[in-house]
Amino acid sequence: MSESGARSPASRPHEQLDTIIELLRRLHGFGQLAEPDADAGFRETEVELQRLLDSLHPADIAYALEALPRNDRLTVWHRVKADRDGEILLEVSDAVRESLIADMDQGEILAAVEPLDADELADLVDDLPTAVLPELMASLGAQQRERVQAALSYPQDQVGALMDFEMVTIREDVSLETVLRYLRRFDELPEQTDKLFVVNHENLLTGVLPLHWLLVNSPEKMVSEVMAPDVNTFHPTDDAYEVAQAFERYDLVTAPVVDGGGYLIGRITIDAMVDVLREESESEALSRGGLREEEDIFASVWKSVRNRWAWLAINLVTAFIASRVIGLFEGSIQNLVALAALMPIVAGIGGNSGNQTITMIVRALALDQITPASARRLWGKEMGVALFNGLVWGGVIGLVAWLLYDNLALGLVMTAAMTLNLVLAAFCGVGIPLLMMRLGRDPAMGSSVLITAMTDSGGFFIFLGLATLFLM
Repeated sequence: MSESGARSPASRPHEQLDTIIELLRRLHGFGQLAEPDADAGFRETEVELQRLLDSLHPADIAYALEALPRNDRLTVWHRVKADRDGEILLEVSDAVRESLIADMDQGEILAAVEPLDADELADLVDDLPTAVLPELMASLGAQQRERVQAALSYPQDQVGALMDFEMVTIREDVSLETVLRYLRRFDELPEQTDKLFVVNHENLLTGVLPLHWLLVNSPEKMVSEVMAPDVNTFHPTDDAYEVAQAFERYDLVTAPVVDGGGYLIGRITIDAMVDVLREESESEALSRGGLREEEDIFASVWKSVRNRWAWLAINLVTAFIASRVIGLFEGSIQNLVALAALMPIVAGIGGNSGNQTITMIVRALALDQITPASARRLWGKEMGVALFNGLVWGGVIGLVAWLLYDNLALGLVMTAAMTLNLVLAAFCGVGIPLLMMRLGRDPAMGSSVLITAMTDSGGFFIFLGLATLFLM
């Protein structure tokens, strides 16, 4: 992502957003007045808003655009200088980007995206109108067009779609003095440059030269004496999330990307990997809630309905099943009204425990920490934890039930039901994501909905069943 645009002295996006909202409110107020002073106030506020937007970093403007309703969002967007449009489009969420591009004409879109690097263009191409693409590709130079096509040839979840082509390469058979003279010819180095990539005359990667090594070694030394073979080398077909984890694990800033023959074709940078980790985290959070895609919080009602209806329908079915389970024991509930007051506790604690387990398992699956051999041990461990928690907290709530209703048998039933439901929650908390993974689905998809359904129906059945057997 671009780093252009001045930052405010203290980076406080929420305070900047409050200021923007206040300026917009004043603009709307002046626009509704007919007094002579209103025009002057309107122009003064407009200038103040423009000055604020010009001072903000593209990421801060993107934050504000995502937090504004559609009309206010477009008001701000129209006041952003055209030469910053491309950088901001890269920063906003996919859903908001769609609304901004829909408000731009073909000329504005081309002017916004043409200055971007090849990897950045590849990020935006899928969101651009089809009619714009031929003219966009024709406006690019031969090298830029080739790089964009190379990035587009890989799926979005592979390194090839995210790699950066701007990098500094040097030969291994030259001195460090020669390298220093070469670097002085640059107006500026590519962003995130922490190392130079060493290649031979065939462009085969042979190692890397960290910049700090270049500075602390004698200029007379040869690159081949100082460089280090780079163990953190990636291929364009590598999974981007796995590479992002490697960046986190090894504290990388940049890493080379090579093809099957070892030829250097690009690099991957920390800012791209941070974006991958953030998007994966957001996607996982949305999936757990059953949302199919990221949603603009100010999207139309119909778009939001389409995004949410599928798992709500599933949830409705599971809730109906839970209600029928309760219906099976209407007679027991009528005979002992305390059951109606206590059964939500069993289901609620089971749901919370199941969500704890499923969150941990989904994270472990994302990090490839679970193998077929370890899955059985993990199941046993989680059920052991659930059994212990069930006996302890089930005992506590059982004691409370006994004291409240002066019924020892009810307290024992409560303890047993709590314990069994927590064990069920642990079994499902491990089993649901593993089953989803085996079926080739996202293990986080709808996990919260499914685990809640299992612990609600199961908790009601266990508690009311035990109560019917031992209390009636």
